[in-house]
Amino acid sequence: MLATLAAEPFDRVGWVFEEKYDGDRILAYKEGDRVRLLSRNGKDRSDRFPRIAATIRSLPAQSLLLDGEVVVLTGRVCPDFNCCSRDKGEPVYAVFDCLFHDGEDLRREPLSTRRAVMERSICSSKRLVPSHSLGTKGVPAFGIAKRLGYEGLVAKNVSSS
Repeated sequence: MLATLAAEPFDRVGWVFEEKYDGDRILAYKEGDRVRLLSRNGKDRSDRFPRIAATIRSLPAQSLLLDGEVVVLTGRVCPDFNCCSRDKGEPVYAVFDCLFHDGEDLRREPLSTRRAVMERSICSSKRLVPSHSLGTKGVPAFGIAKRLGYEGLVAKNVSSS
């Protein structure tokens, strides 16, 4: 799902606020040993990020569909969209959702359930990281994002499917 721009930060019960990444949005498909990393416009990026593809291939799930963004971490998320292509560091896949896991379609499940499955699925890896939460209070989260120089933040309703 694509984000919708809000005019100003807000606080709302049942919402979580995460860092907004500026990288390559990627859907990662795993079916057995086959892994494909697809851009938002459907281009296969598996060859561009072979280490990320290999790490996903090694995950225990037989089938998986992850949504996230390939970024370069340099103490904090690299704010430059072109960081990955300019070899500024090792790309990582910041994963923020799991839509399918071992034969189960999770798209109708609430975000909180999908997030839990995602965190269990990606295990502990240097190349796959869960998106970073800035908390459940939007106004303070916005202040953190602004202070750290992030592009912004993403607000998500934890009960949404």
